[in-house]
Amino acid sequence: MFETLSAASADAILGLIAEHRNDPRPEKIDLGVGVYRTAEGATPVLDVVKAAERELVANQDSKAYIGTAGAADFNSAMQALVFGTTSPDKRLVTLQTPGGSGSLRVAAGLILRSSPDTTVWVSEPTWANHVPLLGGAGLNLKPYPYYDTSSHVIRIDAMLETLRSAVAGDIVLLHACCHNPSGLDPSAEQWRAITEVIVERELVPFIDMAYQGFAEDIDADAYAIRHMAERVPEMIVASSCSKNFGLYRDRVGTLSILSADSKTRDVVDSQVNNVVRTIYSVPPDHGAAVVSLILHNDALRSAWVGELTDMRERLRDMRVLLNDSLLAKVPQHDFSHLVRATGMFCFLGVSVEQVARLKKDFGVYMVDSSRINVAGITPANVAYLADSIAATVAGG
Repeated sequence: MFETLSAASADAILGLIAEHRNDPRPEKIDLGVGVYRTAEGATPVLDVVKAAERELVANQDSKAYIGTAGAADFNSAMQALVFGTTSPDKRLVTLQTPGGSGSLRVAAGLILRSSPDTTVWVSEPTWANHVPLLGGAGLNLKPYPYYDTSSHVIRIDAMLETLRSAVAGDIVLLHACCHNPSGLDPSAEQWRAITEVIVERELVPFIDMAYQGFAEDIDADAYAIRHMAERVPEMIVASSCSKNFGLYRDRVGTLSILSADSKTRDVVDSQVNNVVRTIYSVPPDHGAAVVSLILHNDALRSAWVGELTDMRERLRDMRVLLNDSLLAKVPQHDFSHLVRATGMFCFLGVSVEQVARLKKDFGVYMVDSSRINVAGITPANVAYLADSIAATVAGG
């Protein structure tokens, strides 16, 4: 049976991680891996997570299944975090999923049941796993313009023009904040313009929020979701706790579906739980139990907001530090988009050949598109990084 298979293409990020690991140069820098890192290069367990875990160990009395929808207390807390306290509960269903990827895959299953021939419009570029995950599930994907690689701005006019050509019932996949890979997000005014087109064309927004709290703050980062929820009859939202709670390996996320009315909501609830049952049966409990404890306890929640703020501000500081260093070393090259972007990722804005030279000559690792993880920058390595980039771009 298996002799009919051929080897799958290697994952570019995993290959890059291996190359960096095997590079003997002490000054090497990894800007490719997609996790948050401290200035010391660690991806830590948050202090507030450790505190919540201690409480779980002391008081949790069962490891029984939690059901296809997950834990109700977690779902209600996450629904409030994403949609705000005025969320339209009678039209909204939220369920726990194994991370943001699990949420996307369950959403794909629900879409295929309800509207298998619909088109899902995806930003160009988008997160590297959006297309294989959603397209691999069987959805029909089409790109819409998003990022201008030369001027490093959002192509908002081209984006709106393309979406105006979409057919009623089509789905538009959007990044709520910290667009991956560009790091550039629509302004509030642009979000309102996008919403107007979605309403006018009767499209369904499908919003992926993997970085709530990493751009401006928890509430501001949910602006697009909360604004659209007031304007559209239907919406899909995937949310992840991997970054903002540091729970990468524990796989914690939610899927929320907004329906036109409470009756439809009940039908959607039954169907989406059935989709879960056919894929992974029930979600993992531990990480979601940790998040629920944090969000329901005022002291823990305050501590979490503090740690999240520290992560966000470190990323912002590193963007400024690198841009200032490059401005001093190669003022003829404009890297100001580094500080206009938010979150962990953005494009450095160099060619494939220059990416190769940075790796070969300086031990600076990033994917061919020049997308970098800003968390790989530290006060200790930024001078070497800026010197490496300056030498590379000066050499053409």
